[in-house]
Amino acid sequence: MTKQIMEASHAIAEAVKMAKPAVVAAYPITPQTHIVERISEFVADGEIDSEYVRVESEFGAISACLGASATGTRTYTATCSQGLALMNEVLFIVSGMRLPVCMTVVNRALSAPISIWNDHQDSISARDVGWIQMYAETSQECYDLTLMQFKISEDHRVLTPSMVCLDGFTLSHVYEPVDIPEQKRVDDFLPGYKPYHAVLDPEQPMTLGPIGFPSEYMEIRKSQIDAIENSLKVIEEVYNEFSDSFPVGIKRARPERYFHVEEYKTEDAEIVFIAMGSVCGTIKIAVDELRERGGKVGLLKLITYRPFPRQAIKEALKGVKKVAVLEKAVSPGGDGPIYCELSSLFYDDTDKPELRDFIIGIGGRDVTFDHIQRIYEMIKEGKGRKQEWVF
Repeated sequence: MTKQIMEASHAIAEAVKMAKPAVVAAYPITPQTHIVERISEFVADGEIDSEYVRVESEFGAISACLGASATGTRTYTATCSQGLALMNEVLFIVSGMRLPVCMTVVNRALSAPISIWNDHQDSISARDVGWIQMYAETSQECYDLTLMQFKISEDHRVLTPSMVCLDGFTLSHVYEPVDIPEQKRVDDFLPGYKPYHAVLDPEQPMTLGPIGFPSEYMEIRKSQIDAIENSLKVIEEVYNEFSDSFPVGIKRARPERYFHVEEYKTEDAEIVFIAMGSVCGTIKIAVDELRERGGKVGLLKLITYRPFPRQAIKEALKGVKKVAVLEKAVSPGGDGPIYCELSSLFYDDTDKPELRDFIIGIGGRDVTFDHIQRIYEMIKEGKGRKQEWVF
C-alpha cells in the first residue's frame, strides 16, 4: 500500500486500471474528462489491456458498454450532467437486461442556463433507472468505491449496474492523499469477471432484451427490484471484505453493522444534518465548531442512495429530535428528493424526528460555514419551511 497525492479523477482512473475492464467507452465532458484521459494514457502505455472505444456521444458510450457487457466482459464508462441525461434511454435497458456495467458520474448542474459547476441534479434525476448509486466525499472514497462497485454489480445475487458519484471540481479536481494498494491484493479482492447468465456469441445466436408482454413484464420488473434491494446486503459484505483486505483504506462508523451511512458525532446529538458528497467535509468542521459552543449536533452522511438504506438511517437517527436535510438537487413542483424519502420512511412512526429540508449549493454555489450555522439556528428554533433555499 503506497500513499500518493493525486486528484480524485486520477484516483478513479487508478482504480479502473486495477479493475482491468475489457472495454472502456469514452466521451469527454467537463468535469469528467480527466478520468477517461488518464485511462487512455494507461491503455496507450500498455498498463491496462483494454479495448478503449472512442465514441461519438454519451449515448454511444453507454450503448457500447451495453453491447460489450452482453458479450460477458467487464465494462466501464464515465460521464456527467447533459451526458448522463443523453444516456437516459439506454440506462433503463442496461439495468433491465441485468448487465453489471460500472460508471462514474462526476456531478454537474444541468442546463439551462449552462453550468459546468456542481450540484446533484444529474444523478438524482437518474435515481429511477435501476442503477445502484453511491456518493463519495473524498478522493480515497472515490478510489475505494470504484473498486467495490465492480464486485457489487457483478455479484450473482445483484447483476445490476452501478454509478459512483462525486462532486464536479469540488472533489474531482482536488488533490488529496490516496492509499493505492498493490495490484496483487486488488486481484485477490476482485478476480476476473465471469458472466453468470447467457452472453452474446456468434456461434450461438440469441436475442437479449426482447419484447415483454403484459403477462410477463411485471414479473421481470419485480425481479429487478428484488435484486437492487438484495444489493444492500451484498454492499455490506463487499465493504467488510474490502476493509479486511485494505485496512488502511476508508473507515466507516460501525462497519460491523452498516456500510451505507457514516455517522459523525451523532451518539448524543439532538440535531443531525443529513447530506451526500464532498459538502460533508464542510459540515463535519461546522459540527466540530458547534460542539465547542455546546451544540448537540452531528452529521449522517449518506453513501448509498440507491437502494435507499432505510434500516441503516432509522438506526442512526433513533432518538434524534430534529433533522436538517441538506440537498443539492430539487424536484420542481415537489419536495426535495432526500426529504421525500425520509418523510416516507418515518411516516408511520409516532416518535419521528422533526424534518426540515434545505436546498444548498445549486449550480455550484459555495456552501460555507455561515450557511451551516444559519441552518442550525433555524432548525434549532423550529423555523424554516418544508423546503428552505439557503443562498
